[in-house]
Amino acid sequence: MEAVHLYTDGGASGNPGPGGYGAILLWGGHRREFFGAFRLTTNNRMELLAVIIALEGLTREGVEVVVFSDSKYVVDAVAKGWLFNWEKKSFKDKKNPDLWKRFLKIYRVHNVSFQWVKGHAGNTMNERADELAVSAYQQGPLEIDTAYEALQ
Repeated sequence: MEAVHLYTDGGASGNPGPGGYGAILLWGGHRREFFGAFRLTTNNRMELLAVIIALEGLTREGVEVVVFSDSKYVVDAVAKGWLFNWEKKSFKDKKNPDLWKRFLKIYRVHNVSFQWVKGHAGNTMNERADELAVSAYQQGPLEIDTAYEALQ
């Protein structure tokens, strides 16, 4: 079975501010897009949520997935193993533990690897993921990022 390619992006206007995520899942000639937005959030939350939502959208377990992201926060946390040390320390003093825990749950169902791509550098799928994220928070509807807003 060939690997699923997943292109993700997220952003926030104001950081914190209104924010959105976008993701494109490509596999065997199929394409599926995901997007959503929140009234108050951060760019890092949206970068991570883009990956989570798309992985949760897979219909089978044990899928090989290559995630292409311009987020050093997300890519390095997983690829460099920081996330697993944060988990061992119960995410003490780390931001976004709610999303990291949600990520780990779906991450462990699949065989996921990450590849960093430079943002806004002409990568067609990364640009499309950015368009999805931006249009989501510009056009709405805007959901409430309950976990984030509870900390404000």
